[in-house]
Amino acid sequence: MTYTQIGIGVVLATIAVDLLVLRTRLVTRKGFWVAYAIVLFFQLLTNGVLTWLQVFRYSDTVIVGSQPDAGPPPFIGNGRIAFQPFEDLMMGFSLCLLAMALWVFWGRRGVQRTPMSGPPIWRRSGSRAAAGTPGADPSGPGNGQSPT
Repeated sequence: MTYTQIGIGVVLATIAVDLLVLRTRLVTRKGFWVAYAIVLFFQLLTNGVLTWLQVFRYSDTVIVGSQPDAGPPPFIGNGRIAFQPFEDLMMGFSLCLLAMALWVFWGRRGVQRTPMSGPPIWRRSGSRAAAGTPGADPSGPGNGQSPT
């Protein structure tokens, strides 16, 4: 099985998980695509540099295109975008989509920490905060600041 076949399979499986299993439908939202564009920029930058420096090398039998005999891969063309095989973009897309879809899925089910403002409870002084009582007022007495 080639890297291209694996990449296509992973993309299709991740989209199916988003739409049919988790039902977050992120691929239908503009916000996802804006976030992914930001991730894509940095993926192209970092993975491209590492591939150009030949930290990562790919066998020409498992990717689309072929590698030159010597020297760094081409910047664009020969199955590459910013030195890296375009298959890497498929894997990055799948990773981002699955991570965001799971984040939304578990967030909808209330699997998250209750947000609190103020300093961490282990830094607060005072009877309620020191005892770890939920709902301690960080702006009230015992917030570690001297009264003015």
